[in-house]
Amino acid sequence: MTLWTDLAGVDYEIRYEQVGPWRTRVLERGHGPALVFLHGTGGHLEAFARNLRALGDRFRVVAYDLPGHGWSTLTGRDLEIADYQEHLLGLLDALRIPAAHLSGESLGGWVAAKFAAAHPERVSSLILNTPGGTMADPAVMERIRSLSQAAADDPSYERIRTRLEWLMADPASVTGELVAIRQSVYAQPGFPDSMRHLLCLQDPQIRRRNLLTDAELDAITAPTLVIWTTDDPSGPPSEGEALAGKINGAQFRLIKDAGHWPQWEQRAVFDALVIDFVTRNTS
Repeated sequence: MTLWTDLAGVDYEIRYEQVGPWRTRVLERGHGPALVFLHGTGGHLEAFARNLRALGDRFRVVAYDLPGHGWSTLTGRDLEIADYQEHLLGLLDALRIPAAHLSGESLGGWVAAKFAAAHPERVSSLILNTPGGTMADPAVMERIRSLSQAAADDPSYERIRTRLEWLMADPASVTGELVAIRQSVYAQPGFPDSMRHLLCLQDPQIRRRNLLTDAELDAITAPTLVIWTTDDPSGPPSEGEALAGKINGAQFRLIKDAGHWPQWEQRAVFDALVIDFVTRNTS
């Protein structure tokens, strides 16, 4: 299922790629340098539906459902960052992408940063969009856990909308279409159990052993852009600035009037930043 309003009249392909044990839902649009999008916890590739039109005109855009998420294979075990890294490596191989520009949001940014440190030869540039992996705020972690699991256990319109509104600066940014997409994902048989395993990273002990280290950040050699927002519920802009300061040569940009999904709420600003950054870092 896709966000037809934002993709109306746009050429794209949705298919499944087998990556190890994971039947992975993948959306592709466009040609040129590969730009791969990674979504956040409990999310799905439609998080980037509003960006595919502009970005797919310039790049080979790939968005996919992470393991245990969306319409990819659900999980019966806890997934930590190393699991997502391994899957991303396998996906790039399956798609015959030797090196990609990676753009990760929240959990996706956490995975992308770890991946860039471990596999520098596979990353052309790195865009960290309100990324996770540097903070362990108990209140934020509990809020993510409670809202996400409640929505998975009872994918009613109200609970799904409440979870999505947490992501936004303006609750009106949550469309009925987006709610319907997530309802269909969360209503899958077995999804509540999969969500419990996905939320393991909200457990303080598990989170601590997965956090980005200063050594990993120092090992990132790809040109990096850190994007934060004025209304991110996960942390203040100073967190993004501090992160950028630990990555050699990283740039920091603040997007106003957006929450955890600037690519959704401020698509034109986000798209312009990405187009400029990727273009400048394409050889």
